Amino acid sequence: MQHNFVQENSIVRKIWGKSDTVLFIFAGAAAEFALNKAVDWLYFTGKLPADPLGRLFSTVEYARKIIFTPTEQAHTAIDTMSKIHTAVENSRGATIPDWAYRDVLFMLIHYSIAAYELLEQKLSAEEKEEVYNVFYRVGTRMGIKELPATYIEWLPVRETHIINDLEKSNYTEDLFMQYKKHLGAMRFRVLIEGQKLVVPQRVKTLLHFNDFSLLTPVVPVYKISRLMKMDWLLKSILLPSAYKDKINRLDIHPG
Repeated sequence: MQHNFVQENSIVRKIWGKSDTVLFIFAGAAAEFALNKAVDWLYFTGKLPADPLGRLFSTVEYARKIIFTPTEQAHTAIDTMSKIHTAVENSRGATIPDWAYRDVLFMLIHYSIAAYELLEQKLSAEEKEEVYNVFYRVGTRMGIKELPATYIEWLPVRETHIINDLEKSNYTEDLFMQYKKHLGAMRFRVLIEGQKLVVPQRVKTLLHFNDFSLLTPVVPVYKISRLMKMDWLLKSILLPSAYKDKINRLDIHPG
């Protein structure tokens, strides 16, 4: 009998099984990633600035392959990601630093928790530990070094990473220009307001975000619209039509 990489009843499946939570995860990660000192690696291939939304969805698809499939298939997806990174390193003739790998993993942990707590409810200590453990196992499989063993041990390490590894650069400016170009002005505004709700204070400071988000009063209304099954209407207004099918597919729980 095949075992799943992430158990059927895991909180991680709940978090990654809803399109709106996943979109908030990636809204937050898009903000923080633009500040990462290793963001030049994504500019090296040219794929990120050319198609930031496409890159987002390919990353989402990898994450979901890992979360919703048997262990063997999840391992294959993780190994494929590792091979892609190795190929990029070989073509650039340099190595992606370990801390950069950790940063991306840490973003997925932070935003999985932040997005779920924003749209659903607070997570218990055990549930946070479960989120951490899933991504810890992904990182270990990828050969990422110096990962803290538990969620509690991870918290101060995450803080240190946020202080040391983020800065505002020309890449930051350019990436936000690309987001705006691909989303359009209105949707871009919504992205920024959404980012304010999930990013850490350090990210807000570097991006000159104020603490007030226009979406704060909207979130409770959105939760009600979800109960009334009206959330599709909001999503169809806010999301580019080219991605609607992909976004709808995020709500289907594979396997």
